[in-house]
Amino acid sequence: MPPKAKITREMIIDATFEIIRNTGVETVNARTISKKLNCSTQPVMYHFKTIDELKRAVYEKSDEYHSAYIMDIHSNNPMKDIGLNYIQFAVKEKNLFRFLFQSNEFLSKNISELINAEELQPIIAILSQETAVNAEQAKIIFRSLFLIAHGYASMFANNEMEYDEQTVLSDLGLIFDGAVKALRGGF
Repeated sequence: MPPKAKITREMIIDATFEIIRNTGVETVNARTISKKLNCSTQPVMYHFKTIDELKRAVYEKSDEYHSAYIMDIHSNNPMKDIGLNYIQFAVKEKNLFRFLFQSNEFLSKNISELINAEELQPIIAILSQETAVNAEQAKIIFRSLFLIAHGYASMFANNEMEYDEQTVLSDLGLIFDGAVKALRGGF
């Protein structure tokens, strides 16, 4: 009899990622994971003491996937690309978007903590360079852009709305241009 395939920690994380991606975090439990891996629940509980511990590991994988997705810059306007990619992620990856941004991960944090997060500093640097403002001003511009992008993304992730890229681009441009002009003393 051939030896049974060994179920690794990474296989469990990958399977859980796919479950969340396809059906949402609400469907994650040891049974659904073991069914996806065609094994018993024992390997799942061996590698992760709790399902919450597993969800934290999958959150990290999802966050890395999201970061790579939004940083796919393909024009001469990086901030437009990042904002548009953020919204398109919510359109195409509704369950992952909800898992990352609507699952109470930011409990007890404020918007300043999010804007000052180390992971966001490359985006702040791009924005600062693109607009020729200092880092603190870039954070203010980013906050304005983020709030409108997140609003759009949330609407698309939670509703069956029709995605209208031209309207989204127009609104992102208005907020971006207005914030830059305001910080440079144009208003």
